[in-house]
Amino acid sequence: MIILHKVFHFCAAHRYWNPELSAEENQACFGKDVHVHGHNYKLVISVTGEVDERTGFVADLGRLKRMVREHVLDELDHKRIETEVDWFRTRQPSTENLVRWIWERLEGAELGCRLVRVRLHETESIYTDFVNS
Repeated sequence: MIILHKVFHFCAAHRYWNPELSAEENQACFGKDVHVHGHNYKLVISVTGEVDERTGFVADLGRLKRMVREHVLDELDHKRIETEVDWFRTRQPSTENLVRWIWERLEGAELGCRLVRVRLHETESIYTDFVNS
């Protein structure tokens, strides 16, 4: 199987907070991340498909970029995730929830190829994958 990986970047801010916990419990659970802070995210979208004999590609990169921009980047870039993206108003804006949200957004998009994995780097040392099982 051939898998193509396309990298995207976006910037967004968030904070971790659970309204069911006291301020002290939130502080103990999330530390300094109870304060609004931002990340320069790196998003890797992995797709597969048959190699088109005419083009030699498994995906139309223009189409893939357009779908990711419309369904993901336009919704997240330069936003405060938990207050500006409806799905996150009742969920933590963790990378675990972000990759699930991104997968769901792209799964229904007309990518022209099959989505294999969504990988989101929050920092250089933390990233999360969503892989269809």
